[in-house]
Amino acid sequence: MSRIAARFAVLRAENRGALIPFLEAGDPDLATAEAILRGMPDAGADLIEIGVPFTDPMADGPIIQAASKRGLAAGATLGRTLEMVARFRAVDADTPVVLMGYLNPIDSYGPARFCADAAAAGVDGLIVVDLPSEEADLLEADAHAHGLDIIRLVAPTTADARLPLVLNGSSGFIYYVSITGVTGTRSASDADLAAALPRLRAVTDLPVAIGFGIRSPAQAASAVRIADGAVVASSLIETLARSLDAQGHAGPDTVRLVLDQVRMLADGVRDARTREIVA
Repeated sequence: MSRIAARFAVLRAENRGALIPFLEAGDPDLATAEAILRGMPDAGADLIEIGVPFTDPMADGPIIQAASKRGLAAGATLGRTLEMVARFRAVDADTPVVLMGYLNPIDSYGPARFCADAAAAGVDGLIVVDLPSEEADLLEADAHAHGLDIIRLVAPTTADARLPLVLNGSSGFIYYVSITGVTGTRSASDADLAAALPRLRAVTDLPVAIGFGIRSPAQAASAVRIADGAVVASSLIETLARSLDAQGHAGPDTVRLVLDQVRMLADGVRDARTREIVA
């Protein structure tokens, strides 16, 4: 059983959803990003999503675009991101790590080599935003050969007829993009989310995590009452960005402020289903 499957199995037995916080590799510098990564499990992260900086992050809004730009300026690369994960694995053998990024860096690295190196570093899953299902053979066989979950994105605009193709070969969990548009711009209503989930449950037994637009502990709690996990990205990046000095360098409280927010999100998620039942 993969780390991702094992973690969701534990959460299911405990009747709680997953908090999946996001950080951008190298933002605002390599050491600070690594310190945030190392602190996330103790702050309450159930899984961790790491963004790989890219020059054209088409699915991301201005907040994560700026984080990607800072990461690139700090020297973050796909290889250095894998090195960061490997160092994290030296101190944490259990928390699942998912890389989220774009196809170009993987293609330049070499898909077969990338999958081998990612697995060796301790990566558990891959979200490749701009890899269509019709071209998944570029990565799928190598990923599965090395035990890497390929996590598919499903959007509100994904037609029912297309869902079997999109989900073919997927594993780990399904990432439900809750809005049409880019990250960090707005949030979906609970009613919209509740209406969307049954059609996913009808075609897959995989856990479903909701992302794009979840910003607060209350929104994260709502998401895990409806689905199996909540991905929080832009609001954490905003907290980090506000802590930087005029030159864009990490402040003395940058790591603490981000991890404090993860703790608040974790508190919102932890007993969300129990609170709903009691209410």
